[in-house]
Amino acid sequence: MEQAFAYQGGASNTLTMLQGIARLILWVAGWTPVGDPPDLDKAVFIAAPHTTNWDGFWLMVYKTERNMDIHFLAKHTIFWWPLGPVLRAMGAMSIDRTVSASTVQQVVDAFAERDHFWFALSPEGTRKWQPYWKTGFYRIAKSANVPIVLSFIDYKKKELGIGITLPDSQTMEQDLHAIREFYAPFTGRWPERQGPIEFPPV
Repeated sequence: MEQAFAYQGGASNTLTMLQGIARLILWVAGWTPVGDPPDLDKAVFIAAPHTTNWDGFWLMVYKTERNMDIHFLAKHTIFWWPLGPVLRAMGAMSIDRTVSASTVQQVVDAFAERDHFWFALSPEGTRKWQPYWKTGFYRIAKSANVPIVLSFIDYKKKELGIGITLPDSQTMEQDLHAIREFYAPFTGRWPERQGPIEFPPV
């Protein structure tokens, strides 16, 4: 399995140090990491509930502590020196919204081009209350024919991590039911910003 910071020689010490720092940060802040990386070559990871910018920070710390090579989207305009190399080392993918292919298609192409690829995003798409989840994660997973892994952050219990992987044989309604059931116990930093888990009407 492809792993983040999979360096050779002395750089493996860097990995150990980064994992140790991440573990210390979680411990000092009172967070309990939950779950282990799934045994999957390719997957779409979704994370919810998303109600504050801190969600991304804590999940990045978790991914470092678990040594997971997970990629996420970032606008191509912010990949300037020296920020660009740092973002790429963290798993950021440069997405150019000016090209003809849609963002969904660019991510689907990335899945097709690689033997090992984990991609993560927040389906809520914003920290504010919304009546619907964005469907991009679902379209990516179905088009790339990869499983969806449910990740979470729970400010009430101060737990975060990886949960279940959705079965690939389910219908969209069955998937939505399983997603609602999984996320029901979890509380965001600002619970009033958590919207219903629904897809927009077609």
